[in-house]
Amino acid sequence: MLSQTNMGPASGERTDGDVPSVDIRVSDLDVNFGQARKALSGVNLAVRQGEFVALIGASGCGKTTLLNVIAGLVPAAAGSAMIRKSAPAAGRRDICYILARDALLPWRTLLKNVEYGLEVSGVPRDEREKTALAYIEKVGLLNYRDFYPSRLSQGMRQRVSLARAFAVGRQVYLMDEPFSALDSQTKLMLHDQLLDLWEMSGATVVFVTHDIGEAITLADRVVVMSKRGTGVADEIPIDIPRPRSAEALQADSRYHDLYRRTWTSLKASTE
Repeated sequence: MLSQTNMGPASGERTDGDVPSVDIRVSDLDVNFGQARKALSGVNLAVRQGEFVALIGASGCGKTTLLNVIAGLVPAAAGSAMIRKSAPAAGRRDICYILARDALLPWRTLLKNVEYGLEVSGVPRDEREKTALAYIEKVGLLNYRDFYPSRLSQGMRQRVSLARAFAVGRQVYLMDEPFSALDSQTKLMLHDQLLDLWEMSGATVVFVTHDIGEAITLADRVVVMSKRGTGVADEIPIDIPRPRSAEALQADSRYHDLYRRTWTSLKASTE
């Protein structure tokens, strides 16, 4: 039985009537890489509790740098970032960072890889195995639970990575292009599985991507960053009801309208 409560997107603690509280707030943020280069300048962003926000922009605009600031891996030169009412710090137990590559441990089976985060968190053996198996089933890999990563395709490995991440039940998930190495068909399948896991968890997600279609499929809001890291160029609310099907969206006129708007904004942000 999966342990997380399904709070749905943009839900959870309320601070003022029906307005969700803010989990992530970035204010006038500057980040420097050495004395000669400013990686981010004057970035402002607020992400509500339970919201799924996609960051999109040209290569080098600072999307991953912003993610690293939120994770406490890169310091701010000026301005501030607050994560769940406290300053960023590396190793926080309420944040999970999912990388572009799966980072599975090759000497552990699929089951033991999904158990790993629970094991590090001190969850008893019987409980962590039960939880891990439930998440492995959720991503459709129960028959492969005793396989080692070397015997899994890249798409299967990324599904294991998702199961491992959501099994630990964090409040905030930071995702840096986790599906960038996958083919289009595998991506669509993983979009649906990620949406299922996220909607069940009620977690806050910041998701970096270069794929406009992926951003629209997954997010409540697409944030377009300016080319040279000089802030947010545009914010596009994705007003397509949930639950969503990645395949069904291809035939939805709203999806294509949002795609055109996002593409126009992305082009303008690079000029």
